[in-house]
Amino acid sequence: MGAGPDGRSGGSSTGPVDACPTGVTGGGGRAGRGPGRRGRADADLAVPPAEFTSYYGRPILKPPVWTWEIAAYLFTGGLAAGSSLLAAGGQLTGRPAVRRAGRVAALAAVTASAGLLVGDLGRPERFHHMLRVAKPTSPMSVGTWILTAYGPAAGLAALAEAAPLLPERGPLGLARRVLPPVGRVAGLAAAATAPALGTYTAVLLSDTAVPSWHEAYPHLPLVFAGSALASGAGVGLLAVPPAQAGAARRLAVAGAALELFGAHRLETGLGLVGEPYRTGRAGRLLRAGRALTAAGVAGALLGRRSRPLAAISGAALLAASVATRFGVFQAGVASVRDPRYTVLPQRERLARRRADDAATDTP
Repeated sequence: MGAGPDGRSGGSSTGPVDACPTGVTGGGGRAGRGPGRRGRADADLAVPPAEFTSYYGRPILKPPVWTWEIAAYLFTGGLAAGSSLLAAGGQLTGRPAVRRAGRVAALAAVTASAGLLVGDLGRPERFHHMLRVAKPTSPMSVGTWILTAYGPAAGLAALAEAAPLLPERGPLGLARRVLPPVGRVAGLAAAATAPALGTYTAVLLSDTAVPSWHEAYPHLPLVFAGSALASGAGVGLLAVPPAQAGAARRLAVAGAALELFGAHRLETGLGLVGEPYRTGRAGRLLRAGRALTAAGVAGALLGRRSRPLAAISGAALLAASVATRFGVFQAGVASVRDPRYTVLPQRERLARRRADDAATDTP
């Protein structure tokens, strides 16, 4: 039958140890085993590198159930906030065209926001049910109340722009006289609420367990605030003659600076969980957003006397805001699908905690 692995004849002499997949054999094979052989055996017995797979093929975290309506809601909320700030600037500086454009855009955007939110909730009464309680620790609850406070103010401010169209006499004559002062107060109230409206969605995303959203809590509000300001500036550049669009140009510069700085921190300051912001569909959207933002600001500054160039710049800023919001949304979804972004940061935090505990226990 030939020699077995231990040098003795007969394959039946091979014991259970000989069948070990590490290659360590029994019998006479023990005599020839030196340190090198033992080292190879130990290496064969080592646990292989972990593969980041999920239990029974299930993801470690449940993916967000939100659909494209929420990504669009992120954009329209920011647009409403930026437009109200633009309108307040036009109101305080005596630029009626800027004020009018901002108020109308704010009402259109907040109306779209309410529709998108109700569409995601599935039934309109669910929005009403969320108003039965006020929970300061819940970003969703706080955001619902912010939207509820902002919406009527933005609506009254936009309605006041229709006052000159009403007849001077009769029942509507009183509305013609009352609406402008009411609109001024409502416009400033909407502007006061606008910063919270434009950034609470960043807090809402950061409050989830989605790795690339949760770890980005210091930077997402900057991105969303800058994007909101830039989109409001885009409205001004599109709708206002260049001679009156100085406030929109300044708003564009401020918004672009905040957005680009925050986006840079998302990509470089989060370690591994910042990778989804650089790769895949999210990376392409965010790169497009940065390019459109830079182009929009450059066109706004260079097109001080050109209405077509100013309009193109405004459209670029609005498109940049859409790309940025959808890019952030897609980055979070991508980080849930790959277990690395959940497991490795947890291991790093655990290792740091153990190292801190060991340092504390050491006399």
